[in-house]
Amino acid sequence: MDFRDDQIHRYARHILLPEVGGTGQEKLLKARVLIIGAGGLGSPLALYLAAAGVGTIGIVDDDTVDLSNLQRQIAHTTDRIGYPKVDSALASLKALNPDVQVIPYRQRLTAANALEIIGQYDVVADGTDSFGSRFLINDACYFARKTLVSAAILRFDGQLATYKPHAGGPCYRCIFHGPPPDGQIPTCAQAGVLGAVAGTMGTLQATEVVKELLGIGTSMAGRLMIYDALEASFRTIKARRDPGCPLCGDHPTITTLGEDIQPEVCGR
Repeated sequence: MDFRDDQIHRYARHILLPEVGGTGQEKLLKARVLIIGAGGLGSPLALYLAAAGVGTIGIVDDDTVDLSNLQRQIAHTTDRIGYPKVDSALASLKALNPDVQVIPYRQRLTAANALEIIGQYDVVADGTDSFGSRFLINDACYFARKTLVSAAILRFDGQLATYKPHAGGPCYRCIFHGPPPDGQIPTCAQAGVLGAVAGTMGTLQATEVVKELLGIGTSMAGRLMIYDALEASFRTIKARRDPGCPLCGDHPTITTLGEDIQPEVCGR
């Protein structure tokens, strides 16, 4: 494609990278990424994808901006309290990079709409805060054969993984076989979260999304990264496809999307 002069200037630091260059930047401008959750993870993720020039960014969230969100959800501002998060995020992303088309979905992702929405995108990024949502997103990405980049945060800790079962890797269910009993793991509203940890994990998530779009580096598929902010440490656990997985295993028992558990919105 022919870049405009302002695009060459805007993306100059990308174009200088041999792993990206003009060809890679063109891929980014033509790419479509769906972000589910416009909160603590989704905010830095969306901002960095927009800054990178990802051409189409879909954002799914049915929540509104609350004062308590602003400690970590950096796509939103004080004067937008009460606004739908998808509209607030759209304004921030368009102000950052008018090249980007932002598609807001002011709704929850459900078993009824997940495949229709997810099927329109190249890569899906999960920034939700409930196990029910995570299993639903994983299952929908599996059926739609879409790459899923997933992050999670709580207190001073974070997790990051990429799931590509369509390419032979494990899915989310291969590692986390089912939701924990109710009340066993607190939400961020109950246990808290350091705002900057959301920034760390959301930024790492954006990096992995860009790598998947460009096909560069080593994918996080088959690996689970664990971040401990208090120790300033990262460790990576290898994960393999589980032949007994009820979704992507040798004898699957999950063949359609089930009803999702309503997600908590506090940590998104």
